[in-house]
Amino acid sequence: MRAPDFWGRDGGVWPRLLSPFAAIYAGATARRMARPGWRAPVPVLCCGGATAGGAGKTTLALDMGRRLAARGRAPHFLLRGYAGSVKGPVQVNPARHDSEAVGDEALLLADVAPTWVSADRAAGARLAIAAGAGCLVMDDGLQNPTLEKTLSLLTIDGNAGFGNGRVIPAGPLRESVAAAAARCGAAVLIGPDETGALAALPPDLPVLRCDLVPGPEMAELSGENVFAFCGIANPRKFFATLRQGGAVLAGTESFADHYPFDEGDLRDILAQAERLSAIPVTTRKDWVRIPAPFRDGVRVVSIRLAWEREAEAEALLDRLLAPAG
Repeated sequence: MRAPDFWGRDGGVWPRLLSPFAAIYAGATARRMARPGWRAPVPVLCCGGATAGGAGKTTLALDMGRRLAARGRAPHFLLRGYAGSVKGPVQVNPARHDSEAVGDEALLLADVAPTWVSADRAAGARLAIAAGAGCLVMDDGLQNPTLEKTLSLLTIDGNAGFGNGRVIPAGPLRESVAAAAARCGAAVLIGPDETGALAALPPDLPVLRCDLVPGPEMAELSGENVFAFCGIANPRKFFATLRQGGAVLAGTESFADHYPFDEGDLRDILAQAERLSAIPVTTRKDWVRIPAPFRDGVRVVSIRLAWEREAEAEALLDRLLAPAG
C-alpha cells in the first residue's frame, strides 16, 4: 500500500478528522512500551524510526553490522520480516527462503551476517545468542518492547522527515517524535534535512549525518540510458542516486513499498526498457522480489551510506560495546 498523500503535509480535513484515532494509537503504543523487555547478555543495537515505512533503517543496520563484523564482534541481525509469511523465530536461509517467506530486508541482511526473523524479538534474540551471536543489530523494532536495547538510533529520511508530524492514521508517525527520541541515544539523518525534521528533536540529542551513495555497479552505468524501477518507500531517492552517478534516466516506474513483482510486471518493464533502448535497473532490495527467471535481465545498483564524519559512526559502536556499569 502507498501512504496517503496527506501524510506528507499538514493541513486539510483528513488529519483533523483522524486526530482522535491518532490519540488512541499513540496511547496504545505508550502503554505497550511501558512493559519491561528481556535483557540480553550481549549488546543490542536498534536501528529504528519514528515513522511507518522506509527511512533507511535496513541500510543503517547493514552499515553497523559490517562495522561490528570488522571488529570481530560476531553480529547477528534481528527483524520482524515485514511482508513475509514466516513469523519465526527462524534463521534466514537464502537457499530455502524467498522474499515471500521472510521479506526482502531479511535476504539483504543475510548476505552480511546471520539473520533471524522473529515477531517476538526476545525469542529470536535467545536463539541468535545460542547460535553464537556476540551482539545483536535490530532492523526496526524501536516500538517493540520485548527486547531491551543497549543503544537505539532514530533513523530519519531527510527527504520525508516526519511527514505532517501526526500519528497514525492522521500521519506517518508510530508515536510522537519526542517519545521516540527519548529512547534513542542518537539520531541518524540520511540526506539533507529538506523538511526541517531536526527542529523537532530534543536539542541535546546527538545527530549524525550521512548520505546514500551507489555501490561499485554504478560505474558500469555511467553515461548509459537506463529504465529505473523500484518498489521502495521513496523511489525518488533511488532515481536521484542514479542521476548523480551519471546514468541517463530514459524512463522510470515506481511501485508501492515491498511490491510483490510478478511475471506480468517484469514482461511489461522489460518491454518498456527495450522500447527506450535502455538498460533495466533496480535496487537490490527490489531484485530479491523479482521472479527468478527474470533476474538475469535486470541490472542491480546497491546503495550504501557515506558518513559526513565516519569517526562518529565508530564512536557509536564504542558506546554500544562499552562495558556496562
